Amino acid sequence: MSGLKVMLVAGEASGDLHGSYLAQEILKEKPNTRLFGMGGGRMKEAGVRLLFNPTSISSIGFIEALRSAQVLRRVLLRFGEIVERQQPDAVVLIDFPGFNLRFAEILKRKGIPCVYYFSPSVWAWGRGRAEKVAETATKVVAVFSFEYDVYKEVGANVEFVGHPLLDIVPERTPPNEARSELGLPCDHPVIALLPGSRRQEIKGLLPIMLKAVRLLEQQIPGIEPVVAAAHGTVEEEIRQIGRGVGFGEHLKVIRGQTHTILSASDLAIVACGTATLETALLGIPQVAVYRTSSSTYYAAKLLVKIPHVALPNIVAGRQIIPELLQNEANPANIAHHLARIWQEDQRQMIQGDYEEMRRLLGDKGAITRAARIVLDVANEKAKIKKQ
Repeated sequence: MSGLKVMLVAGEASGDLHGSYLAQEILKEKPNTRLFGMGGGRMKEAGVRLLFNPTSISSIGFIEALRSAQVLRRVLLRFGEIVERQQPDAVVLIDFPGFNLRFAEILKRKGIPCVYYFSPSVWAWGRGRAEKVAETATKVVAVFSFEYDVYKEVGANVEFVGHPLLDIVPERTPPNEARSELGLPCDHPVIALLPGSRRQEIKGLLPIMLKAVRLLEQQIPGIEPVVAAAHGTVEEEIRQIGRGVGFGEHLKVIRGQTHTILSASDLAIVACGTATLETALLGIPQVAVYRTSSSTYYAAKLLVKIPHVALPNIVAGRQIIPELLQNEANPANIAHHLARIWQEDQRQMIQGDYEEMRRLLGDKGAITRAARIVLDVANEKAKIKKQ
């Protein structure tokens, strides 16, 4: 008996991560499922046959995205032809709204069921985007309770599963054990630098992070920076940035071991995104930072109607970690906030806030629940095809 055909579509490093875990769980639940689609190395390793890997060109921002829009438009047309030919039983769209919202419209026209996992941030973009998703998605898998509320309000077929990071992020390794594993000194404070996975993020944020560490050294002598390089990033580019701000050849750069690096760290500077949530779940005091082009930033300010940008603050509904954007994300500001959260009373308060945030993320088992939803939708389509 032939298995189900499920297409997964992700376009950035975080989507590749979540797509890989979902793929593994789908195959665990139903091993003869055929998985194919768009993603990165993690999804490929998890058993997804990749038709296109966009992670090298993925970007963020209205203006920045134009650079790869032509390529993605061609891929969109090609995928329309592929789903027409392959007739998958379900397509899972993972984040990447600039592409996936358009692809969802194609799927709707062709009568192919579509499950949105890590759907567009409707709690930030408003009711209009939620309505658009509700019109095209067969099922919306909500990872935040407040996102579930927005979709429910507009009549979407939505289910809250909880956040998969509760399954993915391990318990914190004891700091000295993590440092020993990474070859880091146990007698110096360690600060993790997470500048993101996109080249433009790294080029824009890492120099500022490193300059902030230089300033912080005046208040926390001997602090050791470690750059957590995402999968697919070029280590030599990171080292070149380090040399440009006076770190010579001795900057510690480690790829693919973010959770161990965070476990080894006393503090962190983190680019806004999923990594801020991972850092919070591991209990590391952090400063969240982000910079983009002025045009993108001001356009977003007109459209996005939320008071916070960092995910721990969004989940908590108040500011529990410092978040510095655009011009505020400068070395002096970052160093000032790091020195403040280094204080023992601040660290204790942050731990309490993190615990509250964790409770709001739901229960473990989100990935299994999401995989079962995808298989239910696919099975329903397969039954109809047989009739």
